[in-house]
Amino acid sequence: MMAFCPSCGQDVGDAAFCSKCGASQSRDVLGDGAESNSPTAGIAENVAGLLSYLFFWVSGLVFLLLDKRPFVRFHAAQSLGLCVAAAVIGAGFGIFYVFVTFFIAITHLPVAFLIYWVWPVMWFACFAAWIFCMYKAFQHEKFKLPIIGNMVEKMVGA
Repeated sequence: MMAFCPSCGQDVGDAAFCSKCGASQSRDVLGDGAESNSPTAGIAENVAGLLSYLFFWVSGLVFLLLDKRPFVRFHAAQSLGLCVAAAVIGAGFGIFYVFVTFFIAITHLPVAFLIYWVWPVMWFACFAAWIFCMYKAFQHEKFKLPIIGNMVEKMVGA
């Protein structure tokens, strides 16, 4: 079982002080290895990873700020990244929809059916990615989304 600094999340092993931030490592540890002074101490890592996705960006932000375990921080940050990506894709698609609708009104081309087909497929893909990430977090696997995962890994250092 690896020990992590409660202040910065650095792997400290059996050291009395963290080599990264210098914080004292004397702490009470619960039976599952979680630190008792952490607000999320009673939650197993895999459950905390799943919960970081459950309420979209809100739970991702809460776990990113409160939990210092690298696995949980990774999934919390990836949850935030997934929500931001879905919002950007949705906004971009909305702008595209307005332009295509305007273009169709001018040219009278019957391509509107493509928009009505692509929109639900895009949201289903985002929903499927969200569910799959929750499943992988619960299985205690560090699954990285193609673009978001690499950015998140660099951000949280997991």
